[in-house]
Amino acid sequence: MTKPTRVVVNDKMQRGYVYYRMEPMGKNFHPDFKPQLTPKQLLELGVFGGRYMTDCAQEFPADWFDDAKLCSERHDPKLNHFGVNASQPLAVWREKGWIYHEDPRGWFQWYCRYYMGRRCDDDERQIKRWKAVKRHVAQIRKNCQRGDLQCRRRQRQALLHWAYDSRKI
Repeated sequence: MTKPTRVVVNDKMQRGYVYYRMEPMGKNFHPDFKPQLTPKQLLELGVFGGRYMTDCAQEFPADWFDDAKLCSERHDPKLNHFGVNASQPLAVWREKGWIYHEDPRGWFQWYCRYYMGRRCDDDERQIKRWKAVKRHVAQIRKNCQRGDLQCRRRQRQALLHWAYDSRKI
């Protein structure tokens, strides 16, 4: 464990939220959590229509945003790696109870903070959700020829959102 680093968040969705990074960046993940892509790679590939994290770059390493595909005005599916919308509105996430109060932007915010070294009460639930998404890998393997990136593009994009590299299926 490294010396805890205090982080204070002040963005459009959180004011004065404080958390601590307890682990080195990208290290000491739960043994069941093995994402195939880093947050930086996801942002570069194009996820969440580019709308995600446009106002919170100060919280994360600047190089994550060097080649990120972002659009602060709106959700633009053309910015997604597969060029399709694979997201549900934040209101749906809230309705379904998928939002943890400390991560009002959802899964990807949790993953970015986890990657940076934060550990919290929601880790176990989010890792279970991540593992459950893997069922989509089986659907692509069953229904698509290997390497056919045009097959099930929406499902492939959704897998990217969850740090599964669907380009390799």
